[in-house]
Amino acid sequence: MRLANVDGRAVLLTADDRGVDVESASGGKFGPGLPGIYEDWKGFRAWAESADTSGAAPFTRARLGSPSPEPRQIVAVGLNYREHAAESGFAVPDRLPPVFTKFDSSLSGPDTEVVLPPGGHTDWEVELVVVIGERMAKVRVEEAWDHVAGLTVGQDLSERVSQLAGPAPQFSLGKSYPGFAPVGPWLVTPDSVPDKDDLELGCSLDGEVVQQGRTKDLIFPVAELLSKLSQTIVLHPGDLVFTGTPAGVGQGRQPQRFIRPGEKLHSWIEGIGELNQTFTDAREG
Repeated sequence: MRLANVDGRAVLLTADDRGVDVESASGGKFGPGLPGIYEDWKGFRAWAESADTSGAAPFTRARLGSPSPEPRQIVAVGLNYREHAAESGFAVPDRLPPVFTKFDSSLSGPDTEVVLPPGGHTDWEVELVVVIGERMAKVRVEEAWDHVAGLTVGQDLSERVSQLAGPAPQFSLGKSYPGFAPVGPWLVTPDSVPDKDDLELGCSLDGEVVQQGRTKDLIFPVAELLSKLSQTIVLHPGDLVFTGTPAGVGQGRQPQRFIRPGEKLHSWIEGIGELNQTFTDAREG
């Protein structure tokens, strides 16, 4: 099943990429927005399995927003791929990867224009993003996937100067400029992807592939990561969890490479979809 945010309304997608307005199709039982759907995810899934999609209609990607537009929390982790930890100059985490937040003012839909912060070094980080579908608190690993609504594509855009400035790094601020958390293009339920624990992901900058990996290489796979997070924090329906990025970021290259005005970033995850970001100079914005 795929669920999209079209002009702020929940839309159930058909196999041919047409959409059915959830509120209309359910007679007002679900929708119109997505936050309420996540609060009753099991009920929605039960309805969606036999929903009448005969009224499906086309829509344009320009109308798409984040598949979870009002998360209570955006949780992100770092160093969750061995080669990325190595290129970043850090040891491989053994108990829990570094955890930080991206503030919700950075959240956007899948196809956006992003203003580059002045004087900064903006980097790319394609990531599998988990959308929570049921409250998680001290959940066991073997039960973690049962609390997931679906998966989507995310970019953890990062401004490295402010992120790494001392005396202590400012990860959350350096990763939370407006537009620095594009997510989409829609939510895909775990049973609808080829293998929820082994998906190819990658991104290209102006046509050059800069990242390409597989989620089977996560140091802390999705279920283990969610379980570990839930031992400390409570994850709520609709929350977004960025699970980490593979190797190939600009900070780790020799010489280092950062996003320049006018460049286009294209990101993808197998079985889910694509993101598209273009970048402008702050002086042009």
